[in-house]
Amino acid sequence: MELKKKTFFKIHSWIGINLGILFFIVCFSGTMATLSREMDWLANPAARASPQNELASRNAVMVNFRQAYPEAEITRWIRPEEPYLCDILYKTEGGIESYIFANPYTGKIQGEAGITFQRFFRDFHYFLFIPFEIGHFTVLFFAFLLLVSVITALFFYKNWWRKMFKLQTGKGVLVLFRSLHRLVGVWSVPFTLIFSVTGIWYFMERANVAGINDTADPDPQEVVDVQYEGSDLPKTSDLDYDRAIGIAERAVPQLKVGTLYVGEETGGSIYLTGHSDVPLVRQRANRVYIDPTTYGVLETRKATKIGTVTYLNDIADPIHFGNWGGLTTKIIWFVLGLAISSLIATGIWIAVKRKVQKRKKTKKKVMGVWGYINCAVYLIMMGCMYYSLIDEYRASTTAIFLISLGWTFFLLLAYYIFVVRMKVAVHRIASSKP
Repeated sequence: MELKKKTFFKIHSWIGINLGILFFIVCFSGTMATLSREMDWLANPAARASPQNELASRNAVMVNFRQAYPEAEITRWIRPEEPYLCDILYKTEGGIESYIFANPYTGKIQGEAGITFQRFFRDFHYFLFIPFEIGHFTVLFFAFLLLVSVITALFFYKNWWRKMFKLQTGKGVLVLFRSLHRLVGVWSVPFTLIFSVTGIWYFMERANVAGINDTADPDPQEVVDVQYEGSDLPKTSDLDYDRAIGIAERAVPQLKVGTLYVGEETGGSIYLTGHSDVPLVRQRANRVYIDPTTYGVLETRKATKIGTVTYLNDIADPIHFGNWGGLTTKIIWFVLGLAISSLIATGIWIAVKRKVQKRKKTKKKVMGVWGYINCAVYLIMMGCMYYSLIDEYRASTTAIFLISLGWTFFLLLAYYIFVVRMKVAVHRIASSKP
């Protein structure tokens, strides 16, 4: 039994010491993504809206959009569920995409941005900006590691259920960090399992294991079969959005349209999603495809009539990011995400300190092969991130500077904790020995 516990401990520690840095980046970026829309609200006045009783007509919003950007097209129109946020229109002009903030109550166009906090942290957590599916599967790989970490910890941590209120203090930094690591870990178990299981589901969906993706998200056949000649497809700025929304809400009972997709990426159709009276599922569980020339319904999908696999697929996002209950659940998920991120950080510290102490005796290097792998992935990630910011997002100099400032702070903090403070702690231990 003792041998098994040692094995579980070694597995748990191996993950922390060898993959801890990337593990922390993945978890922390996901934590920031939960409140990224609220970060936009704080940082950008153009993203703010004062809730009112009546919403403006979508066509009225589009009139203002055409006046501001007469040559532009839109590909997506997002209406956030939070009443304090503006609509976001994905504008394309001259091959460049940007985000337009439109007040849903007044119809006024309030501003434009090349990148938002929401888009940055969602993409960062989604695929680390690394292309060719490599980034996606790198992130999803850590869902398995998260599950392994929590299971191995429960096996080697004796009687963990009896220590849910025990925090050791006054016995040095190492003892405090170990105790804090265990305490936070025990309380985080249910949510760690939620994050890891939903992450594994994402992996299965993206890898299409057992045809899950084909079953959960099949191509709408009637929409695929529709063919448009170039001149027959109306401009997205000329569509009758109010009419399309009315048709969609009659096609799906209790539907409240949130997001619209238009243009070539939808095959030319108007693709509408939203919430109905089915709880927990994301907007995509309800879909209506409309012909933009006749405004006839091409195909519908109702959340009340989806299969089990599709249902599981459509609840994964709300559960993973905690946006199923509005701002309250997002704050809870954010705090829990910080807790799990702190688990990883304290775990790295404990493991590195143990390794540094061993190095003093064996003269071995602290950073082995996996340390260099972490650094290599990090450098690739940073290179791809800056390339995306400059080439794809066309981010402003100010945005790039602020992102660079954030990363600089992160690196300096890591250096201070894991190099400067580590040397002090190890020296103190060595000095205290007779």
